[in-house]
Amino acid sequence: MSDRILIVDDHPLTRDALTGLLAQQGFDVVGEAEDGSKAIAAAVRLQPDIVLLDLTMPGMDGLTALPHIRESAPDCEVVVLTASDAEENLLAAIRAGASGYLLKTEPPEQIATFLRGVARGDAALSGGVARRLLYRVRDGGRPNGVPEEIARTLSAREVEVLLLLDEHLATDEIAQRLFISEHTVRSHVKSLLRKLGVSSRREALERLERARG
Repeated sequence: MSDRILIVDDHPLTRDALTGLLAQQGFDVVGEAEDGSKAIAAAVRLQPDIVLLDLTMPGMDGLTALPHIRESAPDCEVVVLTASDAEENLLAAIRAGASGYLLKTEPPEQIATFLRGVARGDAALSGGVARRLLYRVRDGGRPNGVPEEIARTLSAREVEVLLLLDEHLATDEIAQRLFISEHTVRSHVKSLLRKLGVSSRREALERLERARG
């Protein structure tokens, strides 16, 4: 059975493009809405599996509508799709109950991949957004985070892999945790070792501990 999607965006061309893309990818687009108030009404009526929600819209914006959608359709997941990578919007959306925060610069096929993950219970964060969230967690005092001097040299995915190496997970365990292949994990490890100027996982973790002080 296809996952049922409600698309919320004030631009008709964007809604049409997303509808065509998601239909091609096997999703069932059950409705569209052009602002927050109409999105709430559509969510109540349609009870979709996922609401793909823009933030900046005339009338009621996405951030205002988000908690009402979650209340009106408690079984649906809300994924923000926006042009804004502002940290305040990211954090506000997460606090309001969003299951994902995607940027409109994502390739269309990647958006579909993220939505499939959300349907399985995963979170969905664009790479740049994931990096910002990791920084926020670190700056909030997480003792086992990744310091700036290391995080700024790595991609968001490499930061995730490094943190899982720090949990002493094996390659197959990291692959399962991140829903990627073992080959991809090994590629990320090879890349982060090169960027950190070390030759082994052990040396990478030693570098991480030195940076933490």
